Formats: sequence, structure tokens, C-alpha cells
Amino acid sequence: MKIGVVAVQGAFAEHARIFGDLGADTVLVRLPKHLDGVDGLVFPGGESTSIGRLMRDYNLMEPIRELGQQGLPMLGTCAGMILLAKRIEGEPEPHLGLMDVTVVRNSFGRQRESFETDLDIPVLGKPHLHAVFIRAPHITSIGQGVEVLARYEDRIVGVKQGNLVALSFHPELTNDYRVHKYFLSLVEAYRGQHVG
Repeated sequence: MKIGVVAVQGAFAEHARIFGDLGADTVLVRLPKHLDGVDGLVFPGGESTSIGRLMRDYNLMEPIRELGQQGLPMLGTCAGMILLAKRIEGEPEPHLGLMDVTVVRNSFGRQRESFETDLDIPVLGKPHLHAVFIRAPHITSIGQGVEVLARYEDRIVGVKQGNLVALSFHPELTNDYRVHKYFLSLVEAYRGQHVG
């Protein structure tokens, strides 16, 4: 399996290392040509406005949007959730606009309000997942066909829509690889349907 990690800004190296540890080929995506042959795509945490601007500068936005519309599995963590969302509160335009959700940026406060907690995420099984929240967004509304994967108190912090998964937290900053394994299972199922 070949997993692309958008590598224009943010915590892309950590994601690439984990997927490598799990036996996937990883490619750092900085230009459209780096998307060739990827079976899944990851948007790391970082600064969503910067990542979005750089993706536009490097002509990545349209080819990635097309891949998402075609069903390519995609995982967005923290800033990646904002990139995938159709609506961003307080902002006129989304970035990729692939997931039928509304997000609020920095919903838990600034850097100093970052925190860690254990989340019950049924698709990952037991025990609870230790989650790191850094200037995290959360989801305020979801459309039809969007499944809630995780909540923190009364806030939605994990969702899935088709082959798209978005999380408010940073699974790449812990030694628990279950999120990445879960994503690889979606990629494997997708490959099974599309590689014949």
C-alpha cells in the first residue's frame, strides 16, 4: 500500500514514520506528481490556513479534491479536519470542502490550553485511546451520511463519511497506532474494490 502524506507544513514526518512502521510505503506529497499511485492520503496537524495556502500555491487543491470525490481514502488530523470540512465557522470559503461537516477552529483555546485525555472510540476497541489536543478544532454540525466516531464531553472530535476520516486530535504524537491501522484497513478495502 502506498500512503501519501501532504508535506507542505505541519506534523507530516510523524505520520509518515508510523505508516512506515506498519509496513506501508509512504510518499511525501508536495506536488501533484507525488499523488500518482497513492492508495490513501493523509493531512497532518499544523496550521490549516498555511497548509491550505501552500496546497493552492503547489496546485494540489484540485487534484486532491478530485481524488476525494472519487472515493480515495483520506485521513485528516487537527488542521486536516479543517481542510476536509465543507464549512468553517467565521470563514467564507472552505479548503477542500469534501466532508459534510461544520468546524470551529481553535475551539479549545490557544496553545497553552492544549491538553491530553482518553477517548472512547468504539471502532478502535478497548482500551480508550490517549488523545493529544493542540489548538484543536471541533465539529458543530454534521450532514447525512456522516458517522460520529468520537466525542469529548459534548463536542464531536472524530467523524467518518464514506472513505474520509477526520479527527480533532493528533494520533501521530502517541505510540498507539490504532488510528493508523484503522485507516489502513479502509485503504485495503478500497484497494480490494478498485485494484483488479
